[in-house]
Amino acid sequence: MVTAPEGRAFKLGFTNGMVVQEIGWDEDTDDSLRIEIEDAIDAEMLDEDAVDVMDAVVLWWRDDDGDLVDALMDAIGPLAEGGFIWVLSPKTGRAGYVDPSEIAEAAPTTGLTQTSVVSLGDWSGSRLVTPKARAGKR
Repeated sequence: MVTAPEGRAFKLGFTNGMVVQEIGWDEDTDDSLRIEIEDAIDAEMLDEDAVDVMDAVVLWWRDDDGDLVDALMDAIGPLAEGGFIWVLSPKTGRAGYVDPSEIAEAAPTTGLTQTSVVSLGDWSGSRLVTPKARAGKR
């Protein structure tokens, strides 16, 4: 088994036993990253029709996919407390490129906080989480 792919998925926060939903898969997605995530969680990612409680969501997002705020609201629904969303979008110069400011502006509108941005080959990833204050509601 190759150790480098496991390292990439692990750096994104994916670990064995997590329940992960994948939204926005298409022919242009990074299949090697998908496989690395599934290897790390030791399961297949669930599709957008799944009704389980999710530890994480992988949202493949392109410029022409619609309203990002709506997509994030849908992704938050099944997200477990302490869960996270990775918004993966094509890098500059690639078809479907999304300006990083669009993600940064959509996150707070949906009650999420952007915690990191990473480069993943032809894709960029933005990690979004629910604020800790939200988890500690009275």
